[in-house]
Amino acid sequence: MAAATGIVTAADLRGGSARRRREAVIRRAFGLAAGVSIVISGLIIVALIGHAIDFLRQIRFSWLFADGWFARRNEFSIPTLAVGSLLVGGVAMLIAAPLGLGSAIYLAEYARPAHRRALKPIIELLAGIPSIVVGFFALTVISPDVVQKLFSSATFFNLMAAGIGVGILSTPLVATVAEDALRAVPRSLREGAYGLGARRRTTSMRVVVPAATSGIAAALILGLSRAVGETMVVLMVAGGTGGSTFTFNILGPGQTATGAMAALAIGSDQVKGASAAFASLFFVGLLLFVVTFTLNVVSERYVRRARRHG
Repeated sequence: MAAATGIVTAADLRGGSARRRREAVIRRAFGLAAGVSIVISGLIIVALIGHAIDFLRQIRFSWLFADGWFARRNEFSIPTLAVGSLLVGGVAMLIAAPLGLGSAIYLAEYARPAHRRALKPIIELLAGIPSIVVGFFALTVISPDVVQKLFSSATFFNLMAAGIGVGILSTPLVATVAEDALRAVPRSLREGAYGLGARRRTTSMRVVVPAATSGIAAALILGLSRAVGETMVVLMVAGGTGGSTFTFNILGPGQTATGAMAALAIGSDQVKGASAAFASLFFVGLLLFVVTFTLNVVSERYVRRARRHG
């Protein structure tokens, strides 16, 4: 009909019936995949909340503020886990932020196309290294050859070495997200700065980086979320497998939320010991979920707000 009259109608744009059936099948398949993921996430959240409530019913409120985290002795010090997680996450970001942002700026602004094609996969490959390998590296190299040599008071198992190892794992995420944000900055901004006589360093640091602030902030928040959620490195290196007292000493052993969950659950069915020990895993898991979810929401809102004002 369109060929005869030269007029394209809505029916012509819809295509044949076979094509519409294939599109409908594909749409339903994608919708089913999205729905299954939402259902699974919802079930996980419901399970965490249910067991967390059971845990709170079994304990006294004062047990959450004991002198340390010793779950099999009914000592569930949440401040101990919070401080340990913040110390490890802080050290990790001190490593991941400069390395990740420096790598991103180099790849986006300074590297030649051939160098970028070669270097970016290498950086991303670092994210594929199993965390247990990084944990073993931190245990055998970072702790004895770096931390203990720089700080004579440091013990073999310490939070600083764990933080450095987690920082190594977080660097590729920060670098990749930040580099994508830098490359999304319009070319016209760079050309305008060069036209005014600005050098490459000035253009990069005073034009491109401020324009990509929202993406860089998102990269740092996602990196912190990755650091807080890391398990194997802190389990191997932080030295809190048997529990830990409350401490701010980053050069000594400590406990994080993820490390506490892994250490408590390893090698036992229903976690032998105190009656509330098994349920405490779900309570800590719920707290971790709330923290990481909050970080992701803050990142998303910050990016949207920065884009609106930009």
